[in-house]
Amino acid sequence: MTATRSLTIMGESLPLKAPFRISRGVKSTIDTIVANISEGGVTGRGEGIPYPHYGQTIESTLIEANSVTRKITEHYGREALLTMLPPGPARNSLDCALWDIEARISGQSVASMMGIPKLEPLATAMTVSLDDPEIMAKSAAKLAYCPVIKVKVDANNPQDCIKAVRDQAPKARLIVDPNESWSFELLEKMQNFLADARVALLEQPLAAGADQALKGFSPSVPICADEVFHSADDLDHIADRYQVINIKLDKTGGLTAAIDIMKQARSLNLSVMVGCMVCSSLSIAPAFHLAAQADFVDLDGPDWLLHDRNDGMLIDNGILHPPSPTFWGGP
Repeated sequence: MTATRSLTIMGESLPLKAPFRISRGVKSTIDTIVANISEGGVTGRGEGIPYPHYGQTIESTLIEANSVTRKITEHYGREALLTMLPPGPARNSLDCALWDIEARISGQSVASMMGIPKLEPLATAMTVSLDDPEIMAKSAAKLAYCPVIKVKVDANNPQDCIKAVRDQAPKARLIVDPNESWSFELLEKMQNFLADARVALLEQPLAAGADQALKGFSPSVPICADEVFHSADDLDHIADRYQVINIKLDKTGGLTAAIDIMKQARSLNLSVMVGCMVCSSLSIAPAFHLAAQADFVDLDGPDWLLHDRNDGMLIDNGILHPPSPTFWGGP
């Protein structure tokens, strides 16, 4: 007889320890939803981050996730979930909870299920949020020993912001993220500077709907698709304009879809970044499993929280350690 399965989903607001600024604005808290799937005395968990830029709220995401409660309690699995909900944070929370409970019931870790022999620590980008160059320099100085730093910029003095960080962290691998705020003219103007500053990656410089100019453009550093990418349907568009794709589970709608998207991206000769929203360790643990196979890793979301979840993931000088099996993904 099949064991009874239950599903509970709740919304939360988590405070940040400092304001997080990008070109589109600033936030001091993040909204999350958490799915808990329980069966046979064990519980699997998953988190989703509604993103206002995509018209998502806690309320709308909870409604979407709860719409499939009956099917989840009737033991519909991850593959069925792909057809039940569209990509997004609602599906992500449920998909990750299903991975987690499957591991706990089967006695096999998610890493083993994915064919990963052992999870090893990873270098993750640590973010310097957008501010005056002097303040960004102070933030960068605290991260100077981290192997990878992400620099948030807009169209106002990006050179000064990047230089402020580079001067304080001369050895770090730099990722520059304008969050869609640049024009193509500014992008062209920045090419030599980006190369001279030894920037490793430029993330989504142009607005998602204005990237036609990237067709045939040969950048001095690789350009990564972020806001323009949501699901596998976008891959052909991206391969025509970008060199790297940023896979975020909240956009792909979970680890199951993300694994397939990574395979497709590789077949199109795209390099892969695994990124995240500002989130807790409950979002990072599933993404960590995908990041083990990525070219760039940007999973510092919990570092911005005033309080992360109990038994959450450790980031030490930009080195992200694997999740505890009792936290997520373990048998």
